[in-house]
Amino acid sequence: MFLPVYKIEPGSFVTDIVKQDYRTADIFLKYGIDFCYGGLWTVELACKEKGLDTAEMLKELRRVVRQGRSGAVMDFEGWDVDFMIDFILNVHHRYLYKALPEIQAYVNRFLDGRQEKYPELVELKTIFTRFMKEFPPHMKQEEEIIFPYIRQIYDAYIHRESYASLLVRTLRKPVEEVMQKEHETTGTLLRRLRELTNNYTAPPEASLTHRVTFAKLKELDTDLVQHIHLENNILFPRAIAMEKELLNQE
Repeated sequence: MFLPVYKIEPGSFVTDIVKQDYRTADIFLKYGIDFCYGGLWTVELACKEKGLDTAEMLKELRRVVRQGRSGAVMDFEGWDVDFMIDFILNVHHRYLYKALPEIQAYVNRFLDGRQEKYPELVELKTIFTRFMKEFPPHMKQEEEIIFPYIRQIYDAYIHRESYASLLVRTLRKPVEEVMQKEHETTGTLLRRLRELTNNYTAPPEASLTHRVTFAKLKELDTDLVQHIHLENNILFPRAIAMEKELLNQE
C-alpha cells in the first residue's frame, strides 16, 4: 500500500510541512526559514518575508515529498558484481558524501544552547567528528583500490581468461581490514547512537529541530546497515571466492 503524498499549498504552515516529512527541513534551512519556531508562517508568508518566489519554493518542497522512501525488498544476491558496485557508489557513497556534513550541522544546531538540557546527547558531536574523519578515506580506498580490483577480477572470472590468475593479488587482507576493523567500528558507533537517542525516539516535549535531527540520524543508520550488509555479506565474500577459484585454475 502506498501512503498518500502530503499536499503542500501556499497556505500550508512551515512547521506542519516539516512534521509531515522531515526531509523538507533541508529546503527551509537553505533559504533561512526557521521551521522550528515559525509556527505561524505559511509558505507564502515565509517567501514574501525572504523575497522568494512562492511557486519555486512549492516546486522544491513537492519534489522532495514525491521522492519515495521505498520499503521494497531487493534481491541483492541476484545482482552481478558490477551492478552491485555501481549501486554502492551511486546510492550509498553519494548519500554519505552529502548527508554526513548535513547531519553534523543538524546535530550542532540542535545542541547549540541545549547541552545542559540534554547532556547525554553531547556525545553525538564526538561520534560525528569520528564519522567525518573516518568515512571519506574509507570510501576513497574502496573507490580507488578495492572496487576497481574487484571489477577486474570479476571480468576475468566471467570471461574465463587464461591469464586470470595473474591478476589475483591478495584481496583478503584489505577486505578483512575493512570488514573486521572499519565496519565493526561503524557498527559500534551506530549501536551507541541508538542507545543515546532511545532508537531515535524524541521525547514528547522535543522541539521540531530535535525531531528532524533524530529522523536524519535514523535515516543514516538505515543506509549504513544496508551499505555494510552489501559489502560484508555479499560483495566481498563473492570477490574472495572468485579469487580462490581463479588461483585453483592456475
